Amino acid sequence: MSLLQVRDLSVIANNAGHDVTLVDRVSFDLAEGEILGLVGESGSGKTMACRGLIRLLPSPNLRVQGGALRLAGQDLLAMGEADMRAVRGGQLGMIFQNPSSHLDPLMRVGEQIAEGIRLHQGASKKDARRQAVEVLRQVGIPDPQARVDNYPHEFSGGMRQRAMIAVALGCNPKVLIADEPTTALDVTVQAQILRLLLDLRDRRGLSIIMITHDLGVVAQTCDSIAVMYAGRLCEHASKYEVLAHPQHPYTAGLIDCQPAHSSGHALLRTIPGQPPLLDALPAGCRFSPRCPQVGALCTEQLPHGARVACHYPLGDRP
Repeated sequence: MSLLQVRDLSVIANNAGHDVTLVDRVSFDLAEGEILGLVGESGSGKTMACRGLIRLLPSPNLRVQGGALRLAGQDLLAMGEADMRAVRGGQLGMIFQNPSSHLDPLMRVGEQIAEGIRLHQGASKKDARRQAVEVLRQVGIPDPQARVDNYPHEFSGGMRQRAMIAVALGCNPKVLIADEPTTALDVTVQAQILRLLLDLRDRRGLSIIMITHDLGVVAQTCDSIAVMYAGRLCEHASKYEVLAHPQHPYTAGLIDCQPAHSSGHALLRTIPGQPPLLDALPAGCRFSPRCPQVGALCTEQLPHGARVACHYPLGDRP
């Protein structure tokens, strides 16, 4: 049974009285202990979809529109803001992109972890500090008893990322959203963070939505993949199905863009063109202007499908 059910989630921006759809009717399920990779180019709507999911949009000009958002049977769209604040952090945690921008530089790291524990669990100051030390230990911070009193600038980049994970995990959420958790980290630290997330999934039964543009990260960590393009899901299936047998030309293009491991001097493959502006979308399929296998229906009708949103899936072609 799905822990999280997302049905027809949309995020709408109001620009000078004109509505622009940034995320268009996204649907997926997340099972307990599952890691879902949400992939796509920058600007495809990955982060905005998840910000809409936790109802924490960055501007008052944005609003969530959706058929259903259910977490363990709770209807998130029907909740008032006070109830949603209890869910956000308590049951839904998020690791935001760039921890240096989201950790308060004037608060000690332990205080930032303990703040959520006291708010959501009603713990005393002493007990919240004890739990903060334990969470820092779980995320691999050395000497957490001393480090709990450090400020973020006293941590390295990798340790700040671990601290950000600790803040999100402080209240033991059921679902963790990780927004580009390995961006700007060197390869060694990136591998450590990914191992940490897998270990937390195994120890806590955590469900994770991994937002990334790196298919290498997805291949190492995820159970399923959802591919986004211009605000819509274009393909969603298990990791092995998507990586071994992509059905959407955009997914195949993303896979082809990955650097080859074999020796040679061939040029890196790219997807020609640019993603469309969301207030000037092409008729029909949004990928059609860039698609190498565009067909007659592609410029006329918007494709739909749970597994693949394509009029001519690659597996169906002769």
